Amino acid sequence: MAELSVTDQSGKVVIKNIGLILSGDIDQPVLSADTVVVQDGIITAIGAYKDCDTGHSKTVIDAKGVCLAPGLIDSHVHPVFGDWTPRQNQLGWVESSLHGGVTTMISAGEVHLPGRPKDIVGLKALAITAQRAFDNFKPGGVKVLAGAPIIEKGMVEDDFRELAQAGVKLLGEVGLGSVKAGEEAQKMVAWARKYGIQSTIHTGGPSIPGSGLIDKDVVLEADADIIGHINGGHTSLSEAHVCELCERSNRGIEIVHNGNEKIAIAAAKAALELKCPHRVILGTDSPAGSGVQPLGILRLISLLASLGNIPAELVFCFATGNTARMRNLNSGLIEVGRAADFVFLDRAQHTAGKTLLESVQLGDIPGIGMVMIDGMVRCGRSRNTPPATEIPVVLGH
Repeated sequence: MAELSVTDQSGKVVIKNIGLILSGDIDQPVLSADTVVVQDGIITAIGAYKDCDTGHSKTVIDAKGVCLAPGLIDSHVHPVFGDWTPRQNQLGWVESSLHGGVTTMISAGEVHLPGRPKDIVGLKALAITAQRAFDNFKPGGVKVLAGAPIIEKGMVEDDFRELAQAGVKLLGEVGLGSVKAGEEAQKMVAWARKYGIQSTIHTGGPSIPGSGLIDKDVVLEADADIIGHINGGHTSLSEAHVCELCERSNRGIEIVHNGNEKIAIAAAKAALELKCPHRVILGTDSPAGSGVQPLGILRLISLLASLGNIPAELVFCFATGNTARMRNLNSGLIEVGRAADFVFLDRAQHTAGKTLLESVQLGDIPGIGMVMIDGMVRCGRSRNTPPATEIPVVLGH
């Protein structure tokens, strides 16, 4: 199938002949249905084709028996402005991640901006500007939730109130600025939480100049909403300390591509053993010194499924519904009322796996045949994944 141009496909969309629906819901990861109906970018029906109202549709997509999953959510990125990263001096990295199935990205701080202001007035101005800019500009249609200030010494409660009133909903990684002590961080995290701003803490060794070691005791004392890159970004805490964090904290357990892979598996398995798999979310922690990884979330899914021996359908929930619920997003789950952000997946051509899930369980990444955001087709066959065995077809619009 040729690359699709982005067209206005709002209105009624019917997706039929779906072979497998991954819901994103870790309590029910697979749905028994073959049809999804969308109206103006919102899911209105999921079920058997014969039971759904499929008439008067503007667009019909024949899924050709492939898997429909929620669009992947990258819980940890470091954007700057537009679709450019100065860290790698690369253009188009966000749109390229669309071809890796990512439909939403969440900033952990715009830390790579050359000359990033560290005074309180400047850091607030940068956060508000980034929030406004990415609210207005969606590269390739990808939703980038940005405007995540790096907290610095001297900030007071009123600064967090002002940020929240301006629309800022995130803090950048606690520990990348001058606030590194657990007690000081805890106070500011509590102020942020009071005004509806979600926080993430850096975990592990230093990653950029100005950052430092954030150990388990600081993470526990700070009590941020998300234990950011619990497997290190890049250098991890010890496996014993990471498992202790999983056990002693009830906050989000974020595993990233650009971290320690052995510890990534250990953290995910610890969450399963503690019977809290809903706490696990996935990110790439890119752009970074190790580059930009458009397939980073898919590769992390295949890593955890294959080497971690975690059922693939559960791991997909780590990258979709878990993140959506933790981050209060209206995407990430295939259920009525949610945004129609979808990725169409099939087993890669010539994989040893006989099904999509089996191929991922064996360690292969799937092929992407189409990505939709808010009910609009944003790309056809991915230019980055291996070719999928089957490709969905737009029958008309």
